[in-house]
Amino acid sequence: MLGSVKCALSLAILAMFINVSLAGERKFNLGQLASKKEIAGWDIDIRPDGKGAPVGHGKAIDGEEIYIELCASCHGDFGEGMDRWPVLVGGESSLNTYDPQKTTGSYWPYASTIYDYVYRAMPFGAAQSLSHDETYKVVAYLLYMNEIVDEEFILSEKNIGKINMPNKNGFLLPDPRPDVAGFSSKTCMSNCDVPTKIIGKARDIDVTPEKN
Repeated sequence: MLGSVKCALSLAILAMFINVSLAGERKFNLGQLASKKEIAGWDIDIRPDGKGAPVGHGKAIDGEEIYIELCASCHGDFGEGMDRWPVLVGGESSLNTYDPQKTTGSYWPYASTIYDYVYRAMPFGAAQSLSHDETYKVVAYLLYMNEIVDEEFILSEKNIGKINMPNKNGFLLPDPRPDVAGFSSKTCMSNCDVPTKIIGKARDIDVTPEKN
């Protein structure tokens, strides 16, 4: 009797291991393995140092025609911004004022970030319709309008990570803001006395909706 129980117990344990093994190999017929070509279609981000930048090039002045045709209707002929569309040019030394202008020249820390965004999301309504060369031309033209490069400058995968952007050192790590203190210091959870100061008002930067 005891031998039968041991045999049954052994078979039960063996069956359990077999089921676990089969479960690990079970196929649910959901989706399929992505090919290298499919992965490459999604892997379009570029690091600050330029790693991941696609092969291509574009001269700054050659980006003017593309910009006027595809970008100026929203951002203005000179990057000044139309209506409420983002301003792309100017804003030097304005980030610590009551009316900061966060443009590609004054705020964005890396040229690779501009390329990544333009190629990924622009022009509005026709995202990813630009070729790599066209994107390099547009980004170079934006840099030219912000007086970061000259009009003959040729932007490519070889130098996009070497562009010295004006606000490159404007992002602090760890983040010193008190509302994200947990990332840099011990977070206060009770009896917290964090001094606050109003440094700007919505009406000062003209973002308060007007009543009709």
